[in-house]
Amino acid sequence: MLALGIDIGGSGIKAAPVDTETGEPTAERFRLETPRPALPEAVAEKAGEVAAHFAWSGPVGVTFPGVVTRGTVRTAANMEPEWIGVDAAALFARVLRGYGDPSQGDGVSQGPGALAPRVLNDADAAGVAEMAHGAGRGRDGVVLMLTFGTGIGSALFVDGLLVPNTEFGHLEIRGKDAERRASARVRDEKKLSWEKWAKRVQEYLSHVEALFSPDLIIVGGGVSKHADSFLPRLKLRAEIVAAQLANTAGIVGAAMAAVTAPTGAQGGQGVVESNLIAAEDTAAATEIPTP
Repeated sequence: MLALGIDIGGSGIKAAPVDTETGEPTAERFRLETPRPALPEAVAEKAGEVAAHFAWSGPVGVTFPGVVTRGTVRTAANMEPEWIGVDAAALFARVLRGYGDPSQGDGVSQGPGALAPRVLNDADAAGVAEMAHGAGRGRDGVVLMLTFGTGIGSALFVDGLLVPNTEFGHLEIRGKDAERRASARVRDEKKLSWEKWAKRVQEYLSHVEALFSPDLIIVGGGVSKHADSFLPRLKLRAEIVAAQLANTAGIVGAAMAAVTAPTGAQGGQGVVESNLIAAEDTAAATEIPTP
């Protein structure tokens, strides 16, 4: 089934239609800069523009860089604080309706599921995609996906079941959030060599490994394209590999979420997607209070 995946990040908003059975984008990725300030209405308008680029009128999934439960944003460390408490699913539904294929009448809203686009944590989406179509496919045990970009996103799987909204980028290292020391943005801003950056990543991953003892760590985000420059420098007990879907994993995972039946039915999408629904239901029962 085809669905549009929209991946919202601190620096860019990118999207592509995806064949959710194969995990393959069916058109070239389209990207726009994340507006500054990254306020809800402004970001949603940009998401509408990327949907309009594809004249999309079908299911839509959207990622967000923060904790998301039942479509509502609970944290926004790398976005504006105005996002906290926003019903992002309703916001994106309203904006997307105005950007669909004009031949479809009401635009995006004519597509199945598009009236209520699925919104989920960006790293969770990337992890779901990697578990279904990438480096985590067929792997059981404890698998940890980490995305290095503007921040550090995380997705944790236990025997294929997603533990949602883990946000391990906010673990404390030397008195700071880990992502303030070891994200890809920090490497760029401080003009760190791959060797120096790898030492920071090593310190962070050693801490993560001590806490969670993963069997496999998948490294994603834009830096995964340069895996040969830093992965060989990392020494861990766990196996560590680059994400196979590279920087498209969030798009693919968002598209997969868009066509997963909210009732929990598998609908032919497999164990990983049905587990995404189970994890979402679990998260809803333990929502983080809005500050």
